[in-house]
Amino acid sequence: MQTASNYRILVVDDDPDIVELLHYNLTREGYEVAQAENGKKAIEVAQAFKPNVILMDVMMPVLDGIAACRQLREMNEFRSTHIIFLTARSEEFSEVAAFDAGADDFITKPIKPRALLSRLAAFARRDSQQEAEEKIIDIGGLRIDRTSFAVYKGEDKITLPKKEFELLAFLAATPNKVFSREELLNNVWGSDVYVIARTVDVHIRKVREKIGEDNIKTIKGVGYKFNTD
Repeated sequence: MQTASNYRILVVDDDPDIVELLHYNLTREGYEVAQAENGKKAIEVAQAFKPNVILMDVMMPVLDGIAACRQLREMNEFRSTHIIFLTARSEEFSEVAAFDAGADDFITKPIKPRALLSRLAAFARRDSQQEAEEKIIDIGGLRIDRTSFAVYKGEDKITLPKKEFELLAFLAATPNKVFSREELLNNVWGSDVYVIARTVDVHIRKVREKIGEDNIKTIKGVGYKFNTD
């Protein structure tokens, strides 16, 4: 079971004051913490540290947060890592672009330590719940392996980004049940994460592009279901 004592967090920010603030609060809570000052260094540290969560600034020198997130998501060992962006209110920043890169969540600066710790605890609880769930789902011509975050269609392996995989696995775990966009947001992204409903539509479209149009059905005016009819 995931707890603070076995949860590793990588803090990535070029502002030493923010890094110090986060390091102090996270270690006091019992988390194991590493740090990096830019996206390039974050990738190097992550490969050695194997974090459960990466708290990453968006605007950084050498390699920004969006580019670093994309590179991390291309590596198998980081497909299940939670990546949370740290964003300033004044930044012109596209949430869709961030989620397309593989983001799980946002924390707005100035950072409130208590709110951050609450968010991290929610991720740890969700990880524990997923560990207890069925690891492999065979349905609709697909084999969905929760352990390796891989999807197989016949002999073909289909690689999905983390949120696309979680969305597909959630729908497939309860076939033919219709879920509204709000239910999908709450169960896949979490009720404590602010994500617009359109994000669900974007992820559904991308999943369909990779696994085919037949498995996920749109119920007009309601939501989506994994279809076995």
